[in-house]
Amino acid sequence: MSGPLLQTPIHAWHAAHGGRMVDFAGWSMPVQYGSIVDEHLATRTAAGVFDVSHMGRIGIYGVGAAAFLDRLLTRRVVGMPAGKIRYSLVCNEVGGILDDVLVYHLAAHGGGLYHLLVVNASNREKILAWMQVQRGPFDDLVIEDRTLETAMIAVQGPRALRIVEPLIGADVGGLDYYTGRETTICRQASIISRTGYTGEDGCEMIVPAAAAQEIWDRIIEAGNDLGVRATGLAARDTLRLEAAMPLYGHELSESINPFQAGLAFGVNIVDRDFIGKTAIAAHQHDSGLPRRVGLQLSGRRVPREHYAILSQDVKVGEVTSGTFSPTLHKPIAMAYVQPEFAQVGTAVTVDIRGAAEGATIVPLPFYKRTA
Repeated sequence: MSGPLLQTPIHAWHAAHGGRMVDFAGWSMPVQYGSIVDEHLATRTAAGVFDVSHMGRIGIYGVGAAAFLDRLLTRRVVGMPAGKIRYSLVCNEVGGILDDVLVYHLAAHGGGLYHLLVVNASNREKILAWMQVQRGPFDDLVIEDRTLETAMIAVQGPRALRIVEPLIGADVGGLDYYTGRETTICRQASIISRTGYTGEDGCEMIVPAAAAQEIWDRIIEAGNDLGVRATGLAARDTLRLEAAMPLYGHELSESINPFQAGLAFGVNIVDRDFIGKTAIAAHQHDSGLPRRVGLQLSGRRVPREHYAILSQDVKVGEVTSGTFSPTLHKPIAMAYVQPEFAQVGTAVTVDIRGAAEGATIVPLPFYKRTA
């Protein structure tokens, strides 16, 4: 992306509070404020507050919205109850993944229903263009990019709901997982959902851009005595990796199909048609494709993206994401390996800068909260 970096409505706060700002998908984003490990562990034990305003937010309105999205997405959209949110994929005609998204079906305060897509920052323009290409001349709908007029804040961790609920005056814990609704946050018309990207309980809020700083300040203030920390992209990445949540550009791409990525739950094939269905269905029982797996290393060295996975000095796969897990105190990674090496318990090695490090295929996720 050329030109100046986009800034979220909370950018000034990040810069003033020690945020180390980096270019992430064309946005100036805080990668960390201090210790990545401290931010990670605060989210696991108390709460982390994340500015995720770089994520794309696309509204789809009109009587034809559900049918249109049903053609675009791998999950069924027609018949979704109001308030429901589904994880889905947008695929091309050959079954490659263009993006992984959340699709919301919401009731508007003024009456009526509409849909909202939350897409990855790096794919926002691509998905907007894809939607316009796929839109037919008789599709009765309006597509609006709402990214710049709103901000998005995630509060994640075991104390997240306790921090947020007083600001909303509503029982967020009463929302089921993957549901959401319009509400008011600090008197501002907003959307709240019980979703996240950390493996912890919590919520995500879409708020007016002009009110984002005030709402962020109120959340930080409300969590001061509860161990809350502002948390950057680096800890968000280690948290999602422990929870085995795929990241576009690492575990997902246009050369990967949903089944080899282990995302069968994100595909509804029966009794519907959507872009890429034929190709995806053909891959459903294809046992010859590389598979996404978890790796746990025996030493302390960290595997990084593109590091080769070996068996008897023969390359059998490649790391897609790796880190030293702050929760488990050991190096972990996700990778794609040839199917004959994907069984849990299989011993392999990882080539870390020319040295072979022992590793074992382990179940995913690496971390799962107990409550």
